[in-house]
Amino acid sequence: MLNWPKVSIDTEKDLAMCFGCGQDNPIGLKLKFNWDGKVASAQFTPNKLHQGWSRLIHGGIITALLDEAMAYAALFDGANTITAIMQAKFRRPAPLDKPLIINGSVIKKTRKLVETKATISLTDGTLIAEGTATQFIVNTKLSEASKAKAIIWDMDGVIVDTAPYHLKAWQEVFQKRGVAFTEEDFRRNFGQRNDTIIRNTLGKLTSPSEIDAIARKKERKFRNTVRQNIKPLPWAIELIKSLAPHGFKLALASSAPIENIKLLTKGLGIDKCFHAIISGSDVTEGKPSPQGFLLAAQRLGVEPKNCIVTEDAIAGITAAKRAGMKCLAVTNTHPRPSLTEADLVVDTLEAVTVNDLEELLKPLRED
Repeated sequence: MLNWPKVSIDTEKDLAMCFGCGQDNPIGLKLKFNWDGKVASAQFTPNKLHQGWSRLIHGGIITALLDEAMAYAALFDGANTITAIMQAKFRRPAPLDKPLIINGSVIKKTRKLVETKATISLTDGTLIAEGTATQFIVNTKLSEASKAKAIIWDMDGVIVDTAPYHLKAWQEVFQKRGVAFTEEDFRRNFGQRNDTIIRNTLGKLTSPSEIDAIARKKERKFRNTVRQNIKPLPWAIELIKSLAPHGFKLALASSAPIENIKLLTKGLGIDKCFHAIISGSDVTEGKPSPQGFLLAAQRLGVEPKNCIVTEDAIAGITAAKRAGMKCLAVTNTHPRPSLTEADLVVDTLEAVTVNDLEELLKPLRED
């Protein structure tokens, strides 16, 4: 009989330095997992730094990839775990410089244990390795961790005024396809991912390759136009910079491509303010799915109930509430009556103080 140790996960630790998924670890694998409701998936391309025998991936790296996939499957399924027993089967050597598809899923979950499985394959489906694991569920509610609090920021329409430039770029790419894209179309779709906007406009049968081509062209047009016109919305920068001294962790979760995020945050001088950044490519589902906000909370190490989302889009507010988070809505792109699902609605961030945010969390944090 296994003697399970009493272990707690300190969610205050620097998760960004995790060897498997930490984005700030210079020698880490920097894995980014998506979740479709059943499978945690990621892609990883090994290089010469990951080899054992010449031009072949070291078995320890393969094992780490399997372990990370199974840990994320358990995490997305609602359990923080530590691996107790793991078995890896190596089916064939893995070459360098070839993308690997890593999938993990939960087989069985009880009150104390999670059984998981994972596979690593080449893009053509060739199986490289597979593994199974028994993981024990650990306590995450340490006294300090439970006090962690976070603000998760949307970007377009909350921090920076980009709407005119997005509208112009969309109108240009759709006009070339003979489709008119009105301001009403734009408002109705604002805050959603590019693939959703394109399907809503051109039809659900639009091919993935065409969607990708349209999205890339639209975003290039947007960046070329907005580059010299980056203007923050009132009090957004001041509020962001005032939060860290009061113990708030900060994340940015946007449906925008990472290139847009980097351009705008650097142009506004806030690129170093966020502990985590989630872009459209980090998730498989756009708003109103809560996936992006939940991923931000996980990377911050903060419980969803201790997070406030700042939004301006109706779909974003719905996503925040589905994530179990509080929501502060700004009437920058939608009128107040359409934002009533939010916990607090303001006409400008100038009306918001740190104390207001503390009060917003208070009912949830006093257990």
